[in-house]
Amino acid sequence: MVRPSCEGSYQVGIEPKRESAASLSGRAIVTIIGSDRVGIIAGISNVMADANVNILDISQSVIRDFFTMIMMVDIHGSSVTLEEISSRLSRKGEELGVRVEIHREEIFKAMHRI
Repeated sequence: MVRPSCEGSYQVGIEPKRESAASLSGRAIVTIIGSDRVGIIAGISNVMADANVNILDISQSVIRDFFTMIMMVDIHGSSVTLEEISSRLSRKGEELGVRVEIHREEIFKAMHRI
């Protein structure tokens, strides 16, 4: 494989680093943002429990009528794929009137790596 380097020359045989399944942490970050209402935490937590996802940590706040929550979850023992968890969370979010996203922990670490 030939890839351009930063200086404009080309490097031969260098493959992009890919995370192997063994190197993945099994953790993911879930963000929830929207208008505050009764049942948001319960609804999201039920989706996690139904998928056998363990909630490791939660930080949530309500500023006036605006609800925000960040969760760190362990998806290692999940009974479904990350894509299916994401789909279920999105559907529940629509039902609750909030936006829900989930991303592997490695994505966040990679964004802050120099």
